[in-house]
Amino acid sequence: MKGERSAAPLLVVVGPTAVGKTAVSLRIASVYHGEIISADSRLFYRGLDIGTAKPTPAERAQIPHHLIDICAPDETLSLGEYQQMAYAAIDAVQQRGRLPILVGGTGQYVEAVVTGWGIPRVPPQPALRAALEKLGGAELARWLARLDPAAAAAIDPRNVRRLVRALEVTLVSGRPISTLQSKTPPPYRIAIIGLNQPRTLLHKRIDQRVDEMMAAGLLAEVSALRQAGYGRYLPAMSGLGYRQLYAYLEGELTLAEAVQRIKFETHRFVRQQYTWFRLDDPRITWFDLEKTDGETAVLRYVHDWLTNQPQTSEGAPSHG
Repeated sequence: MKGERSAAPLLVVVGPTAVGKTAVSLRIASVYHGEIISADSRLFYRGLDIGTAKPTPAERAQIPHHLIDICAPDETLSLGEYQQMAYAAIDAVQQRGRLPILVGGTGQYVEAVVTGWGIPRVPPQPALRAALEKLGGAELARWLARLDPAAAAAIDPRNVRRLVRALEVTLVSGRPISTLQSKTPPPYRIAIIGLNQPRTLLHKRIDQRVDEMMAAGLLAEVSALRQAGYGRYLPAMSGLGYRQLYAYLEGELTLAEAVQRIKFETHRFVRQQYTWFRLDDPRITWFDLEKTDGETAVLRYVHDWLTNQPQTSEGAPSHG
């Protein structure tokens, strides 16, 4: 990024899956002349539409969207590549005199953009990864703790994927990954809006959305991807809904079991998202969408932020 860029505004909308980020971001964009940049890692893939709750063609015609449908299901997009594409999209939106709105529930991708993560340029090493994955989380964590205590302290020992990547970078580069991950905050004036709902209500919304996805043809979508030769172990197919229905199509689960598992694992995924989007994170202003004036409060907050007006207690966030 160029250091001389002016501190143009970047609005960020985060929150758990099914909370209503799409509807709220579309409303903000329509009122404040915005364009949406996706920070959802599953929306990158073409052909994964229903199960990812991808914005509809009508919604995308209404408001310009970026970083959606940019990869085939068997392609990969690294975090570093995403970060650079996101910055380019943000700059292009700002140059058009419009408001860039970064929207998504993939915490790692949001953080990479908002905090300016330094991302090591070490390409994937398939053979090394395969060897590391055989060791298991506990052994990987012990090894990383010896090589890079700072990185080990920051990674959940159960997160094998992140442990493998940390060791991969450290072993290939010869430098601890923590020393390569310095942060350079981007030169934007950033506001982060968090959307929240009571957990019981959110779980009900998730279950309803899964039923609606099934009614809309999610099984047919997964079946078509499978018949097109996209294997179940591709990273794209590890997303919620896809891996469970692959298991059904391959005779490992009944359809009812697969649907129930999608719901259960989505509930669990929400808990993981809240480790990225914490309710006590001072950078995030939270709004409870269960309240009747929830969307109005969001719009008022955005207006005040864009016009540099101080926030009042009336527009204070809710931590419901």
